[in-house]
Amino acid sequence: MPERSPLCYRQNSTARMMMSDSQIANSPITDTALSVGGLTEYIQALLQDDRQLRQVWVTGEVSSTNAHRSGTFFTLRDTEGNATIRCVVWRSQLEKLAADLVCGEQFLVLGSIRVYPARGEYQLSVWQVLPAGEGLQALRYRQLRNRLEAEGLFDAAHKKTLPPHPQTIAVVTSGRAAAWGDIQRTLKQRYPGLRVLLSEAIVQGDRAPDSIAGAIARVEKDGRAEVLILSRGGGSVEDLACFNDERVVRAIATCSIPVIAGIGHQRDESLADLAADVCVHTPTAAAELVVPSLEGLREEHQARIEALAATANARLEAERNRLRQLQNRLQKLSLDQQLDWERKELKRLRQGLIRAARSRWQGATGQCQLLSEKLATLDPQGVLSRGYAAVRSANGEIVRSTVGLQEDDVLEVQLGEGRIRVKLIEILGDK
Repeated sequence: MPERSPLCYRQNSTARMMMSDSQIANSPITDTALSVGGLTEYIQALLQDDRQLRQVWVTGEVSSTNAHRSGTFFTLRDTEGNATIRCVVWRSQLEKLAADLVCGEQFLVLGSIRVYPARGEYQLSVWQVLPAGEGLQALRYRQLRNRLEAEGLFDAAHKKTLPPHPQTIAVVTSGRAAAWGDIQRTLKQRYPGLRVLLSEAIVQGDRAPDSIAGAIARVEKDGRAEVLILSRGGGSVEDLACFNDERVVRAIATCSIPVIAGIGHQRDESLADLAADVCVHTPTAAAELVVPSLEGLREEHQARIEALAATANARLEAERNRLRQLQNRLQKLSLDQQLDWERKELKRLRQGLIRAARSRWQGATGQCQLLSEKLATLDPQGVLSRGYAAVRSANGEIVRSTVGLQEDDVLEVQLGEGRIRVKLIEILGDK
């Protein structure tokens, strides 16, 4: 008896399933029954032609594995129930897997549903295996790091050198973070008189990458800063995830001025650390690195003066010893020859000593003048005498911006000579 098409059977299946037991018992036996092979082929067509099942991601725990010469067979178990599915990775695909199958571990697998007609079973033919949870995050981190590294974003040859004595420093961080206060305090202690600009950014959460990249772009557009500090006061791995974002990494790598990363963590190295020109572990360390200590400069200057004096004295003493040796030698010559030779030698030595002393004195004088001029530029009174003024609020604090000021506030202005008290009439804006 010829078999009918499975599709024909499918059209009447719903109606027949709804028949009662008595109807089934009294009905004649149909001549459209499927063979086992026909039913299996029908199920195979349903599963393998389903677009959703041609490429499907499945997550679960590996409960058993069986290595075979044709591939590796394993069972994937639902971690929240008792459901299981049989899977296979064929031998040609094993070397392409991103993770090794381990019993008891959770994985994210990609594959397609295939039917095995000989046993009437279906299984998942796996193409790729990824670790689930933190393992998946680590894999994505490695993939992004490798891709950016291949582009040269972390190359040491592209790192910019920090300026030795910057006068304007930009800081990208949250204005409410402790890191901002630490940086301000450290810079004020080490190098008073600096201009420190805050380009405020969100440094945690989903909006942080765009905010940080935008803050760096604002610093470049402003054009005043000579170096930039990207900072945050530490946090958990989740809190610091924005510093592994590709947008932040590219903003750092393409920044036209040197960038110091002081994110405040010591355990893990972020991609922002790798892209920065210099990386330190804390915001305070970044502030200490960006400028030298003014007290240290004074000590170095004094040490150079003392070294110069010691060198001159040592040279003078050496020349005196040589002169005494020559005098002893002259005593052995006839008096006329001795006097004549001594006059010439003495004249030569005197001229040489004068030239050496003049040269060293000029060098020392120039160095002293240069350092004096640098120190003069840091003198607050000198700044005031050039036409600038220091504005203080009623409680005596320095006013650095219009934030917090109101009309009719009384302010005290210190000039180069004298002080005046003024009343605030109008706030014109930030610039």
